[in-house]
Amino acid sequence: MVLRILVIASLVLSAFGLGVLGWQLLQPPEVIVAAVAPPPPPPARARIIIAARALPAGTLLKDEDFATREMPPQEIPDGAIIAGEEGRMELRGALLRRYLDAGAIPQREDMLRPRDRGFLAAVLRPGTRAIAVGVDVVTGAAGLIWPGDQVDLILTQELGVADAPLARRVIGETVLTGARVIAVDQQLTRGANPTDANTDRVARTVTLEVTADQAERVAVATRLGRIALTVRAIDRLETELDLAINGTAVFGADVSPALARSALSQGARMRVIQGDEKQEVTFR
Repeated sequence: MVLRILVIASLVLSAFGLGVLGWQLLQPPEVIVAAVAPPPPPPARARIIIAARALPAGTLLKDEDFATREMPPQEIPDGAIIAGEEGRMELRGALLRRYLDAGAIPQREDMLRPRDRGFLAAVLRPGTRAIAVGVDVVTGAAGLIWPGDQVDLILTQELGVADAPLARRVIGETVLTGARVIAVDQQLTRGANPTDANTDRVARTVTLEVTADQAERVAVATRLGRIALTVRAIDRLETELDLAINGTAVFGADVSPALARSALSQGARMRVIQGDEKQEVTFR
């Protein structure tokens, strides 16, 4: 009886094993997929500053003169300027030494910066000079004069009592017209350093671009009396009115009717000297 049970169990196990083997043989072969490596990351690229348009030598650079371009780091030439606020601050207000085509890459040696030695001399046009004029909050247009503006220089002076009657004692005259402002204090470019803590401080000196003869006139004017600067409109051209005003002095009586009437009532005076005697004669 036991033998019969063992034989039956062996047959059942054999049948089960044959069934499992047959099922495995009937399954499709497993496809082995090779592992694919992920694609390499794109090469790193840096953004540099390029010329947005053709820039002639002598250009005072502004933000709108530049654009940016991406390049592989290994292709960036030495001296190129990386894009960003720090790079633009480095270029803003610099003087371009050589011509740049549109899309050209400016390099550091192509620039002369405001703090570099010889920058002021390089900014001046041929045959011109730079002369500084002292100003205050009133004579300097309330601190609103900037490098690049064109200004007129007005001299006011007061003659002595013995030199002129009251109506003609205070004189105003235009000494210089259309002078280009080169610098305000030590700032040679507008907005070159907007984070400067002294941007709200009123200027004390304004440097003008003048000819040699004009420099002499300005130097004499600063000794004669008080100097004031007036800013000209950016598109203002020399007109017949300007030409008529130039060289014409304005006296106190021209501004104040009261002084003019006073001069008429007082009459003209003449000093008569006879030997050691001095006498004033009034004509009415």
